[in-house]
Amino acid sequence: MVLYEMKPRRFSPAHRSPNLAELVCSNSLKPMELTTAHGLLKEEMRRLDSIIVQEALKSQVPAGTALAVDREEFSRRVTERLESIPHIEIIREEVTQIPPEGYVILATGPLTSEGLMEAIARLTKRDYLHFYDATSPIVTADSIDFEKAFRGSRYGKGGGDYINCPMTKEEYYRFVDELLRAEKVPFRDFEKVVPYEGCMPIEDMAQRGRDALAFGPLRPVGLLDPRTGRRPYAVVQLRPENRERTLYNMVGFQTKLKYPEQDRVFRLIPGLERAEFVRYGSVHLNAFIDAPRLLDEFLRLRGEPRILFAGQITGVEGYVESAATGLLAGINVSRMTRGLPLVAPPPTTALGALISHITNQYTPQYQPMGVNFGLFPPLEDPPKKKGERRAKLVERALRDLENWIRELGEVQ
Repeated sequence: MVLYEMKPRRFSPAHRSPNLAELVCSNSLKPMELTTAHGLLKEEMRRLDSIIVQEALKSQVPAGTALAVDREEFSRRVTERLESIPHIEIIREEVTQIPPEGYVILATGPLTSEGLMEAIARLTKRDYLHFYDATSPIVTADSIDFEKAFRGSRYGKGGGDYINCPMTKEEYYRFVDELLRAEKVPFRDFEKVVPYEGCMPIEDMAQRGRDALAFGPLRPVGLLDPRTGRRPYAVVQLRPENRERTLYNMVGFQTKLKYPEQDRVFRLIPGLERAEFVRYGSVHLNAFIDAPRLLDEFLRLRGEPRILFAGQITGVEGYVESAATGLLAGINVSRMTRGLPLVAPPPTTALGALISHITNQYTPQYQPMGVNFGLFPPLEDPPKKKGERRAKLVERALRDLENWIRELGEVQ
């Protein structure tokens, strides 16, 4: 097997590290709890021996019930793991032409180089859909003012994993007003900005109303300010960026503000007046194909079954979802090389529900989607309470996954 990676010979605007599996947005792989679709998907991948999940667990940093990783350690671990596999050859060069023969997995993302995008456009005979993804700023822990900020997770879950910057009503409205006045990075005339809802820049969310952030990423529910004993009007949360907890990511603060404006506006947040920003937020372009019309349930390109797609290029949203599609593509290419029938996971599983969504030809206007329980087939006799329904969905998913694994006879 030959794995092509254009770094370090060429970097995208969002990438900096020469290692594989570089996380360019948040360092969180979202919830671990089995009561969530994201947690269920990770558990399914763990049972399928996913290298990504295995190395993420080894690189974990405290983040309450979420699986957050030390991004440098995680990327290094994945790189070393792949380099240690004898039958994988890693070639460091850009691919601009799709190989004319043999089995091929196109697993590009979150940014695809222009040359490869043009090659895929010729192959699929379609134009690209595209959207913008935004990254959050990172600050040093020792520059946070703990006379104002405090440690704690919502409802006490996870101990003191998060740092919280509480806001009074007056502080909140002052922040929102300045956020809305701040200067943004200009876009070119032909660019149409269609951000994914889960990564929408915070200034765009604020435009929905002055209280939009207080009911969104700055919602204070489940938190009490130890100085006052009361719930703040709003709260900015920061999550550990590395295992040593020397760096913290501003949760939900994806942004396309100019760097000087970020420096000015974000210092209005109590506790961050003297913050040291080691990375400012930025915006980058993501590209994805019209998967429902182009891919079958095995992630093969219709009309060219030797070619499979995986990762964000398929239109899934999120690190884990991208890795999950790669896992399935890898399983199927392995089976193709040995003359075995191709497989698709049961739609009742998180992986199967995700694959069913991105290959559903009846999807009218295809947009990026992360895994969620809304993608799952309904239960035959669903309980009335949401928690009980989710428990039943999880129970069914894991049962059907185990049956599927037994039918495969292998998970490689």
